[in-house]
Amino acid sequence: MRFLGINSVFHDPAAALVVDGATVAAAEEERFSRRKHGKEAVPFSAWELPEQAARWCLETAGLTPEDLDGVAYSYDPDLVVPDGPGQDPAWEELRTLYARRAPAFLATALPGLDPAKVRHVPHHVAHAASAGLAMPPTGGVRDCAVLVADGRGEDACHLAGAYRDGRLEVLARQELPHSLGLLYEELTVHLGFHRSSDEYKVMALASSGTPRYLGELRRLVRCGDDGRVHIDPVDLHAFVKNRAPGADFEPEHADLAASVQRRLEEVLLHLTAWLHERTGLDRLAMAGGVALNCVANTRVLAEGPFREVWVQPASGDSGTALGGALHLAAEHGDTPAPMLRADLGRGWTDEELAAALDTAAVRYERPADLAGETAAALARNELVAWFQGRSEYGPRALGHRSLLANPTDPANLDRLNDVKGRESFRPVAPMVRAERAAEIFTRGPLPSPYMLFVHDVADAWRDRIPAVVHTDGTARVQTVDPAAEPLMAEVLARFEERTGVPVVVNTSLNTAGRPMVDSPRDVLELFGSAPVDLLVLGPFTVRRAGVHGGR
Repeated sequence: MRFLGINSVFHDPAAALVVDGATVAAAEEERFSRRKHGKEAVPFSAWELPEQAARWCLETAGLTPEDLDGVAYSYDPDLVVPDGPGQDPAWEELRTLYARRAPAFLATALPGLDPAKVRHVPHHVAHAASAGLAMPPTGGVRDCAVLVADGRGEDACHLAGAYRDGRLEVLARQELPHSLGLLYEELTVHLGFHRSSDEYKVMALASSGTPRYLGELRRLVRCGDDGRVHIDPVDLHAFVKNRAPGADFEPEHADLAASVQRRLEEVLLHLTAWLHERTGLDRLAMAGGVALNCVANTRVLAEGPFREVWVQPASGDSGTALGGALHLAAEHGDTPAPMLRADLGRGWTDEELAAALDTAAVRYERPADLAGETAAALARNELVAWFQGRSEYGPRALGHRSLLANPTDPANLDRLNDVKGRESFRPVAPMVRAERAAEIFTRGPLPSPYMLFVHDVADAWRDRIPAVVHTDGTARVQTVDPAAEPLMAEVLARFEERTGVPVVVNTSLNTAGRPMVDSPRDVLELFGSAPVDLLVLGPFTVRRAGVHGGR
């Protein structure tokens, strides 16, 4: 059966297509519209329909809207309590009206779609399905506990339960306004960043601080014995004055970030311990925006009771498009296939890439040894824009739309942050062949293909790869499996031959405020404006010195 999933309520509008239980395509609308998180440019654009992403999903599978058996919309207006705690009645009524009319909007955007095929799937159920139904099996076992935590859904902000035989049992729901995600969002704004966008910056800043406000936060944020949390009103101004965007950071800002981060970790440990006791399962799947907090994820695995923790690579709201489609597929008797890769977005043939280069009148080459040339450039300390295969679904660059650099030069952290227009305290990540990871990175889970956990960097390696070592001695690792990513694995091997180091820097291929590049046009525009030395576009290379004249 054929099910399309749609997210278009809070942020990160996205579409995903599931056919006979298998995920065929999934992409965020921002990759097409070039509006990051779908939140810029026009009023209420946070609610924009992912029209381009949805059409692309169908085209990829050779389907028309008439071919669909159902469409999942990852928000159920029947669950909304407009005048409930923490709700703004005017906004909730408008949001609810929008969600109720979504079937008609979708039928207009996708001519031929029967509005009656659109089903509202509760927001947290969609999050749960994106993780619990997609988690790869262990020894043939697919049952797992599932924890969803985010800012909010219709009337709740986290869900705890279990998937057994593909069916969700809900064990606890946390009603608004007691939201860990919203507390972290408020902190994000208080520190001068963008809500529902820059929370990862707060996580990075927290590593530089001391959690000296933790005692008071433990009093305000309390755990119950029923899988729920109670959060008293938290006046962040009582801890430290807010930071204006662009202003300097004070030590107190980092201390507040560290304190909220630490309390978040403690609460998640409590919730997962409760969930383990209730389910008796050894496997945990996580989703929701809070699940993108890789520092907290590592503590959940290292200190919690679950032997295995799997985090959905698209844990934010974009992932609810996939989760909604998987939920409908399971309800209709299909067996959802596990998610083994995150490269579910657009890709181009070699011929299409060459045509894009010819149109741009860019001089390019097709080297016989692409991996060797890339490794040589990195060894010379050049910055490499890397564009290969289908784009990633979710916020992490995983070697398909990446900016690569040499990790042995400590100056490359500032160099990359300058290229991308990022804050100086922001880390960049190491990419390493899976079979070499254990000797360099400890504590976190290995393999770790999605950059959703942090690892301690072994003492013997900290001075050898300083560009990827965060201020607290950790790194957000991506392991590369040669069977799944042979070209990138070969680049890493060839780089090690030249330098003795089996690690390269990997950060997302974008500049500040812009989504990751997705198309050849996107990457050529970035290459033309950013100080990148080498562009590797499929099998082709373009050098900074050769930007004039056609081939």
